[in-house]
Amino acid sequence: MKKILATDREDNLELMQAQIALQRRDPDAAPLRYFYHSPFVYQRELETIIFRSWHFAGHVSQLAQAGDFFLFEIAGESVILVRGDDGRIRGLINSCRHRGSRVCEAASGNRKTFVCPYHGWVYDREGSLRAARAMECLDGFNTENFSLKPVRVAIRYGLIFVNFESDAADFEASMALLDRQMSPYHLDTAKIAHRQSYPVDANWKIALGNYLECYHCLTAHRLYSRIHSFKSLEHEVADLNRDMWARSAAATGVADLEKSVYRIFREAPGFGACAYTSRYALFPGFKTGSVDGAPLAPLMGDFKGFDEGAGDFQFGPLAYMLNYPDHCVLFRYVPRAIDKTEMEIIWFVRGDAREGVDYQREELTRVWHETTLEDKRIMDANARGIRSHFYEPGPQHPQFEDTPKRFFDWYLYALAGDFGVLPPSPRAHRTSAVETTD
Repeated sequence: MKKILATDREDNLELMQAQIALQRRDPDAAPLRYFYHSPFVYQRELETIIFRSWHFAGHVSQLAQAGDFFLFEIAGESVILVRGDDGRIRGLINSCRHRGSRVCEAASGNRKTFVCPYHGWVYDREGSLRAARAMECLDGFNTENFSLKPVRVAIRYGLIFVNFESDAADFEASMALLDRQMSPYHLDTAKIAHRQSYPVDANWKIALGNYLECYHCLTAHRLYSRIHSFKSLEHEVADLNRDMWARSAAATGVADLEKSVYRIFREAPGFGACAYTSRYALFPGFKTGSVDGAPLAPLMGDFKGFDEGAGDFQFGPLAYMLNYPDHCVLFRYVPRAIDKTEMEIIWFVRGDAREGVDYQREELTRVWHETTLEDKRIMDANARGIRSHFYEPGPQHPQFEDTPKRFFDWYLYALAGDFGVLPPSPRAHRTSAVETTD
């Protein structure tokens, strides 16, 4: 069989469709090299997946006052998230309606207006055009016709999400499926204790695929694996999980944490509107995600104690959280280019927690900082290996790599433009005491 290189001149829709058909012949195999390195595929997935899905952009604490703004950037696009004079948070495409210049270059701040540095067109906090110098000489020119283009915004639990698709699925309704498990953390009043970006020289699907499986955890993440039972096969920790689910409500003072919701990828309520949660046990002696198992910060929201468990969450295809009773960790994956991805981690603590008194930033971030540096190393190595002309996909583990397979199944149908043709896939293998999907 001829090996397909991303630089082949015939890289086009016909070749992509042939590679999709080839991949579908063995859905249990790892993805073909073509899907990581084809420029045609990358542009196609931006149009059919990335710009149609919901993405985590930030937290409401970043937009506390009218005029507060920050930029969200993904795959060459820039969005201004800004709180208007009416208190509403809006997303505005950062491109002047005259000749397209960026109207905002600062990463964050507070503005009364956004002024294009090229020709001086002035936009207010709601994105309306307020002044266009000397354009009154143009017959029929009306400023009302040239507002900055909006993007869809959804807010729940204090988390801000954006979608470039004007008729995107209702993401707040999707997230509402997780209310019983997410609301007790009171993330809307939480504090960002730290955030850090980890650039990776790898395609975004390599970065995401790494997060979605824990087959590598025991090999690559010794500290993580001492703490989290997710590194084990399900039957090996079944009793540990059942015991944690049984004591969870009494130990934490919060009901229903053990109930899971699986509405991801082809089972999502709408395209790119994934909503998922499950809870799994930490190993005995670990109350939270710390090196010694001891608490790191004051308990979040409604929590009264520790059940030696952690809540796993997914919001859309590229944002995830791991929530401990005393702190929450959000992971997002942002495509920058065909072989560049930015991983960002945000650590949340209770809103009134004081750094240096109630928590120590270095200890709070240590487990996931070390784990992510290890992830960066193995993802960079994975990307270099996949570039080999002699790379050939091998079989994926039926349990550990079940979720990456489900992602890629959804990805292929979205890429081909026939998403939804087949019936929904079976649920992911991880289960908890009670499953709910409605």
